[in-house]
Amino acid sequence: MDKRADSRALGLPETAGARITIIVPALGAGGTEHIVNLIANHWNSIGQTVTLITLEPSDAQPYYNFHPEIAVVRLGVPPRRASKLRSAFLVLQRFRRLRSAIRRSQPDFVLSFLTRTNVLTLLATIGFAVPVVISERNNPASQPLGLFWKWLRTRLYPRAFGLVTMTQGALDHFPSNIRRNGWVIANPVDLPRNWQNRRGKHILAAVGRLTHQKGFDLLLNAFSRIANAHPEWHLVIWGEGDERRSLEALRDALGLQKCVDMPGITERPGLWVETADAFVLSSRYEGWGIVLLEAMAAGLPVVSFECEWGPRVMITHESDGILVPREDVGALAQALDRILADPGLREQLGARAAASAQRYMPEQILAEWDGLVSCVLKQAPKIHSQMPDNAA
Repeated sequence: MDKRADSRALGLPETAGARITIIVPALGAGGTEHIVNLIANHWNSIGQTVTLITLEPSDAQPYYNFHPEIAVVRLGVPPRRASKLRSAFLVLQRFRRLRSAIRRSQPDFVLSFLTRTNVLTLLATIGFAVPVVISERNNPASQPLGLFWKWLRTRLYPRAFGLVTMTQGALDHFPSNIRRNGWVIANPVDLPRNWQNRRGKHILAAVGRLTHQKGFDLLLNAFSRIANAHPEWHLVIWGEGDERRSLEALRDALGLQKCVDMPGITERPGLWVETADAFVLSSRYEGWGIVLLEAMAAGLPVVSFECEWGPRVMITHESDGILVPREDVGALAQALDRILADPGLREQLGARAAASAQRYMPEQILAEWDGLVSCVLKQAPKIHSQMPDNAA
């Protein structure tokens, strides 16, 4: 009996036994990596065969825990800064290794995450009669991509079987020939199991990669305007990234050494919710903003820039959070001043935030991903016999 028939005999979904290959640049800490972890483990639990392909070095370790039955293939060609000639060589190397890895995984369909990886995956599957579903995880109108990659995206995205975004606004950004098969699937909220409430030390938390997109420079400038009025409060910025040195220098220049900490990545995913008393999202743009949703689910009062499209979807202004105009440092400072000074407001916003976050529980969101699998397998041709054995 094959795996699909065996799965049906056990009462698993009709898609059980499907072979799904997921492609993502890396398996570190981040919102995309988190959703990959959730859906890969879920699909494995309902009888599907899951292979993860990453561009990471062979000795890389995942931040999230994956079931041991999930095969992880690391291609050893991670993104890196290089000259144009070297970059072209690396892209070719990634293409060849990815094409070979996809062929070996013999998928019923391929799911790819993030723009450059999507482009590379669509290139690598040319000649394979395998349906490829791509997922945009950022704001496609704002993320810096470069003319060459934008040109490739325009040419190659129509080849995809389907496109997944986290908001309707992101999906509507693409022309009709790209979004003809489109799914809007929000990120689920998945707090750490058995997390403990260790709050009460007046910690304002911010979480994300230390990059220009996350706007921590704007946050530091805003916090510097109100820090003296709230000496009991401490700003903790969780995360790691290329802008650490510049952000630390800005913190020191603003005289915030004693009230701003940047401890890096939490030992366990989502652990920061235990000690935070309020949360702030200072991103210049977002595809979703999973940490904002995690803060809401944990009952924290939240303040966020009204960047398209995620925060605007999650937060109802003045009901379950506070939205301020994007990149408006003065408005952010005023909102933080207000929320740090008012315990009653924090309690009210936090309770309503926790209720609002119930819309994004994993069971509901994973069911939408299951629906995608079912749709792809029903509409796409069965392709195993068509996969070329000699693909490079």
